[in-house]
Amino acid sequence: MPVHKERVMSMERIVLPLTVRDITHADLPGCAWAGSARYLAELAGTLERAARGEVDYLAVCPPSGLPVALGGIDYVKIPGAGVLWQLAVHGALQSCGIGTILIGAAELRIRARGLHRAELGVEENNPRARALYERLGYVAYGSAPDSWDEDASDGSVVRYETVCTLMRKELG
Repeated sequence: MPVHKERVMSMERIVLPLTVRDITHADLPGCAWAGSARYLAELAGTLERAARGEVDYLAVCPPSGLPVALGGIDYVKIPGAGVLWQLAVHGALQSCGIGTILIGAAELRIRARGLHRAELGVEENNPRARALYERLGYVAYGSAPDSWDEDASDGSVVRYETVCTLMRKELG
């Protein structure tokens, strides 16, 4: 009787230290994974708002210093709250806990401003993101249409329209 040996490959775990810091203009070329040239130009404009203290825009980075996650906090949009927006984790690194780190750092920034509520909108067609926010304590309280310009494959600009579930978390 032949004997079959089965080789089991074990998955090794790699642990990298991550830092969360403010994004800079020098980071922009390394953020192309997050969006189009239009997105990067808008992000550059956001850095001007950050310099005025209206927003924070965070980057999560491994030792290379290259951002692998990005996200903004707007302190002007809703009085008394920090509004999280444009949260993104590099596709190859999703579901590794980096989004949780990013949101935790954003919540710390909101508290440091003396605010006790974080809010965000999540597209209704993005159940993975909504599940993350719910796991982190965010509660849905409504919905609202949203839209923004995007670059089409032919180089034209198109208006993307969606509906977002509005969520909030009391930060205590």
